[in-house]
Amino acid sequence: MRIAKNDVPVKISVPGAVARQQTDFGDATGYGKMGGEYFSLGAGADIAPLLKGLEGDLCQSPHWGYLLAGALTVTFGDGTVDKVNGGDLFYWPPGHTVRADADAEIILFSPQHEHTLVIDHLRTMMQG
Repeated sequence: MRIAKNDVPVKISVPGAVARQQTDFGDATGYGKMGGEYFSLGAGADIAPLLKGLEGDLCQSPHWGYLLAGALTVTFGDGTVDKVNGGDLFYWPPGHTVRADADAEIILFSPQHEHTLVIDHLRTMMQG
């Protein structure tokens, strides 16, 4: 799920303040502590090769986040493809991979345990 800022429903709009809320934006049921993460990806970066060996060769952690700048292509296990652009809020369920179409600055909130397993796997793959 991805949504552009202007598509998030306005709940409060008064001079000097606007509050927008998208309800039902993912589900964190059953997950413990969350990690706050900041990722920078250069144009062309593709994590798919580094995910080899994980279940389905995909990232198995969900993420809630905001793309500060850039453009990403997210591919899910069922073949669905989503384009995320700077200014978009997003939710990615487990079972995805990511490619940077343009230099990207990303803020993620992820279940700490699940995403640490994926990050550790990526680090191992980069070491050869």
